[in-house]
Amino acid sequence: MAVVRGRTALITGASAGIGRAFAAEYARRGANVVLTARRTDRLEALARELEHAHGIVARTLAADLAVPGAPAALCEFTARQGVDIDVVVNNAGYGLSGTYLSRDWAAQARVLQLMLVAVAELTHRLLPGMRARGYGRVINVASLAGHLPATAGHTLYIPIKAWLLRFSEALALEYGADGVHVCALCPGFTGSEFHDVAGTRAQVARLPGYLWMSAERVAREGVEAVERGQPVHIPGRVNRAIALVMRILPPALARRLMARHGRDFRKLD
Repeated sequence: MAVVRGRTALITGASAGIGRAFAAEYARRGANVVLTARRTDRLEALARELEHAHGIVARTLAADLAVPGAPAALCEFTARQGVDIDVVVNNAGYGLSGTYLSRDWAAQARVLQLMLVAVAELTHRLLPGMRARGYGRVINVASLAGHLPATAGHTLYIPIKAWLLRFSEALALEYGADGVHVCALCPGFTGSEFHDVAGTRAQVARLPGYLWMSAERVAREGVEAVERGQPVHIPGRVNRAIALVMRILPPALARRLMARHGRDFRKLD
């Protein structure tokens, strides 16, 4: 088990799904947690639950990381609390359904701010302290989708997840010698509210059960992967097989396959 007792983990998007599972996993391992998401009631309920179950300190800050300035405010909050962040899990995100022009620019800009700019900024703000202390863990929740050709619909989602892979690999090379491990975690279909928010629950409900993993297993594998110093990790054998097949297929064939099956898990209107 990862030795994190007494350290502090910051988890974004902590009120549900994979983020909530990460909060529980780190608390179970003895880490204090800072939880952030938009829903105050859920954050506070989770904080009380984790403190009672594991005897750790759980702090909460309701914040919308799709708003410029939110990452800075979050770091200011932890500084006022006198908390050193040893682990950051950049998990907050969602899929914006529809084609690129079916949503206005304001909606697209929020996706970029939340899932790309906020991740880069929050990591940039927290890395110096990790380097100075000689210990840090950064988990960027990417996706199996980042290993696959793009599909129509959720236009920004796959490109952002692919960027997270390369961003994580670069950081791992730059700061591994300083005791900072960085991992892009790439889950496939995971039991959470993600598809309800994206409006694709009806599509993905038809997918076979073997494609799904629990949020708890995804979080556990993510913690173990970053501790190993693994820069990219795909949870689950089925997901790893899918990524491998797509990697060895001729690119044109892989694109045709994704185009044919994209409507199984994407909503275009």
